[in-house]
Order: sequence, then C-alpha cells, then structure tokens
Amino acid sequence: MCGILGYILPHSHTEDAMLASAMESLSHRGPDARGYFRQDALVMAHLRLSILDLSDNANQPMHSHCDRYVMVYNGEVYNYREVQQEIQKQNPSFQPRTHSDSEVLVEAFALWNIAFVHKLNGMFAIAIWDKLEKTLYLFRDRIGIKPLYYYHRQQDFAFASELKALTHHPAISKQLSIDYTAVNQFLHLGYIPAPYSIYEEIKKFPQGHFGVFKNGKLTLEPYWRLEDKARSENVIKDPQEALEQLRELVETSVKYRLISDVPYGTFLSGGVDSSLVSAVAQSLHAKPINTFSIGFWEKDFDETPWARKIAQHLGTNHHEFMVTEKDALEWMPKLDGIYDEPYADSSAIPTLLVSQMAKKHVTMTLSGDGGDELFMGYGAYKWAQRLSHACMPLLRKPASLLLKAGPVQYRRAAALFENPGKERMKSHIFSQEQYLFSRREIARMLQPQYGSAFMLDENYGPELSHLNAQQQQALFDMKYYLPDDLLVKVDRASMFFALETRVPLLDYRIVEWSMNVHPNLKIKNGEAKWLLKQLLYQYVPAEHFQRPKRGFAIPLQKWLKTELRDYAMDYLNPEALNKTQILNPGPTQQLLDSFYKKDQHYLYNRIWQLVVLQKWLSENTR
Repeated sequence: MCGILGYILPHSHTEDAMLASAMESLSHRGPDARGYFRQDALVMAHLRLSILDLSDNANQPMHSHCDRYVMVYNGEVYNYREVQQEIQKQNPSFQPRTHSDSEVLVEAFALWNIAFVHKLNGMFAIAIWDKLEKTLYLFRDRIGIKPLYYYHRQQDFAFASELKALTHHPAISKQLSIDYTAVNQFLHLGYIPAPYSIYEEIKKFPQGHFGVFKNGKLTLEPYWRLEDKARSENVIKDPQEALEQLRELVETSVKYRLISDVPYGTFLSGGVDSSLVSAVAQSLHAKPINTFSIGFWEKDFDETPWARKIAQHLGTNHHEFMVTEKDALEWMPKLDGIYDEPYADSSAIPTLLVSQMAKKHVTMTLSGDGGDELFMGYGAYKWAQRLSHACMPLLRKPASLLLKAGPVQYRRAAALFENPGKERMKSHIFSQEQYLFSRREIARMLQPQYGSAFMLDENYGPELSHLNAQQQQALFDMKYYLPDDLLVKVDRASMFFALETRVPLLDYRIVEWSMNVHPNLKIKNGEAKWLLKQLLYQYVPAEHFQRPKRGFAIPLQKWLKTELRDYAMDYLNPEALNKTQILNPGPTQQLLDSFYKKDQHYLYNRIWQLVVLQKWLSENTR
C-alpha cells in the first residue's frame, strides 16, 4: 500500500525540488521509503508503506530483471506466490531477489505484457514504463479499490494516487478549471462519479481498465466489466449449494488478505459485514486477532455494545474508542484537504477516527465493505422494486402529493415518486433515498450558467434484461457508489494515517459469483442479505444481530442545528455565496429556512452538501 505519481511533461521540466514537494504531499500514504526514476521527459515516484518484505530490496521503483521495465505500484496482489510459480514454470532461470509482490508483478508484465493483469487477484493501481519503447502502461483493479487520477493535455500526461499530487505541479495547476458537470453530479449523488473529477482536465482512471500512453496519445480499454459477469442461465438457486460456495470463497479471500509481514486487525462495527470478516479471520488464527470499534456519546449512533458482544463471542483482542463531540468536530474542516474535491459522505469522520485508533496498534486492517451491494442490503433496492411496479405510472403523482401533504417524516419520500425518466431512474432512486438534490432542484440551486445536464451509464443492454429492478439498482451501486464514494472514503481515511485496509468481500471471485446468485437468496421473505447472514450465523449466533440496520454515521442533523450552525453559515451566508457565485442565494436561503425554521430535519444532507461545496470553492478558486 503506497502512493504513486508520475509526470510526462516534455515542455516543463520537473525539478528535483518540485518532485520532492509533490512526493511530500503524498507522504501520508508511504512513510517508510521513497524513490523515483527519470528518463527523458518522464519522472515517476513511489512512497512506500511496507507490508510485505520489509527490506530495502523491495522498495520501488522496481526494475525488471531484464532492466527494460520499471514500475511504481500502489496496492496488494494476494496471489503473487501463485503468479511467481507460473513465471518460474515458463522461465526457470527467474530467481526472485525479494519476497514482495512488486517484483513478481513487473516480471509478470515482462513475460506476458498486458495480459498479465488477468492473473492478478488484488487491489492495485500500477504504472509500468517501457524504457525501450518509451511507453507508459497503467492498470487499475477490477472493482476500483485503489485510486488513480490522470491529467492529459496535448503531449502532457500525469498520474497520481491523489488529486493533490497533480494540482501540486505548477505546469498542471495553471491549466485547471472547474468541471461544472461534476458540480451537478456532486449535488445529485454526494460524490463525483468516475471518470469525472472536480477539475475538467483531470479524470479518474476507470476501474477494470488498462491504459497505454505513447507519443502524446492515450488509449483506454477495459479488461474486465462487471456487466459481462451476469449470466442469464445456470443461476445459483439452491440455498445449501450457494451457502457452501460462499463459505469457501469468503474463507479463501480472507486467508489471502491475511498475508502480511506487519501486525493487523479488523474493523468491527457490530454489523453483518464486518462481523463476518472478523469471524472468519479469527477462525483462521489460534491466537486472538485485533478488532477495532468506535462509539459515540449518543446512543442512537453508538454500536460499541453490539461490537463488544461479538468480539467477546469470537475471543478477539478488542479495542474501543469512545468519540467525544469535540473529537469528531475537529475533523470537519479538514475533510476537503484529505479528499481533495467536494465529498459529502459524513461517515468519513468515524472512518478517520477508527483508522487513527487502529494505527496505534497495527499497520493493516480488514474491512467489511461490499456486503450491502453484493447481497442487497440497502433500502434503495426496495424502492427500486416498488417503483418498477406496473401500476406505478398511475400511482406516482397521487402518492407524491399525498406524502407532501402528510407528516414531516413522510415528506422526504415524496421526491422518490417523481418521474425523472427511465434512463435516469437508478441515479434518481439513489439520490432521493439519500435525501440529496434531485435534478430539478439542482437547476434551481445553481446559477444558470453553471447548470449542466449529465448522464450516467445506468441503462444496461438487452443482455442484462433478465436482471430485476433490485439487481439493476445494485449494479448501479457497484459501478458508482462503491468505488467513487465508499472505497474512496476508506482509502483516504485509512491512508491518511498510513494504515492499509483490505476488503475481502470485494475479491473479484466473490463479486462475479454474486452476480449469478438468484435474488431470492439475497432478499428472502423480506430479509435483506439473507444468504450472507446464513453464513455469518455459522460463526456468531443470530440473536446478536436482531436489531435495525444502522450505517456508520454521526449525528449530523443535530450538529448542523447546534455546534455546526455557525460553521455552516460561514459558507452559506449571502456574502460567501456572492464570492463564489455558483449557488443561487434565493433557493439557498429557502432551503436554510426549511431546515432551521420549518423543522424539515431530513434536509440536513443537502445543507451539508452545500457547505462542503462552498468551502471547497472558497479555498480553491480565485
């Protein structure tokens, strides 16, 4: 787990001092070692967080044995030993100089070229330079676990693990402009989906793709697509068969992700996903593993009693940290410096705090991310089913009017019954289930010149017509919400403290397999994540989970009316709005009045979005 960056700027030489400064901006990702390589206009650098083979021999940039290729790489490839054995079968003379996965990867590329990526099981962003052909190759893992941004303008090209390493370079920063389509997307979703970033000139490298940059030209091609993995035939329907297959997949995935030369543990919130990962990890150890939970002073947001019971049942070495209001609030102003672009997921705060606690004890953790998307754990999937009903065209308008006229707790659901059009339905359901801005509302909130219609790839072809509405909504989350919100949250929060976090449930084998499990095994008799729970109950009694589902959340609604009210007004007052000149003052004030004066509490996410956007704009625009 590391930070990488690279520049190919033929007309703007990157001085050593400039490179050192850019590397320092990523130092949190790799505090153990740093190095760089130059050839002609290319320079690429690596900052290492040592996890496998802690010796200096495993530092990067890593050169191939033939010395033609040089690589910088962020991530972990868990099956590198098997890949190494394959290499040695074809090239018996290959004798590794290290025990690291990095050396295996560059040798695999030297042997198989682009096809090597199909052999990898892991999370990765890889850059390989061919010294002979002066060609750069880039690869990002199938699910999009590890981040990769790139800048391309004429002959100039650059890449990095985080935006800040690109904006740091003056030759790049002077070319940047705000992407207002991304601003519109942010208000609708709470994050900016790939391939966009907040800057028009910088893009997110797409998941499951490889890229080739040569002579000023970039070509991008997919090597893996989630949509291609859903079969219409031979779907797994038998519960026992499915349970046995899932158990084997999860156990092998967790076992892979426990390969480490440093101390490790698991995040344990007390929910289904983190409990399963922790339970399987503990079952593979004779001694107690470390587990980490944080709790809040407010009972509605405190899951430590549940996590503690599960840890006691499993016999783990459990660590708890009770977060004070002051602890959490201190991180609010720091979020844009960590995430680099507008990012409104407030659960970043507890993720940062649990990462900070875990780093005091370990260097690597396992997380339960992915279970909700793979096994239909979100309320949005129920809405997808309801709104796809044949009678919905007749019921949509009266249902919306009825809800708007009802008690305040019902009004927030009214927007779900709006009809955005079939081609926008999945993003609409996601947005309104999260109580964010609809596209119609965004048009009012933004000054006219900044409004931008946008489309997402959310309409799947006839080859996926066999998927029901719930499955298609889950596919939307796998393509966007998971890689561009949840995994971004975990990556930036954990790596801010130089803590590696691995996600066993997102092993691509589990992801592909889950695409072909019948939906009745995911939601059974109204119970979400049924199959995953059946596996969990083989490790932990079901009574430990007889409670409502909770997210990893903070009391943001309360804070915006109390401790954060002045903070919010610093960015949403008329003078601040006039300075950035993007938000419409009238609709913004109406929203504030609805939240603060008319007791429409459910609008807190929208208030927070505007605060996040305004703070970023005030600090990053002239």
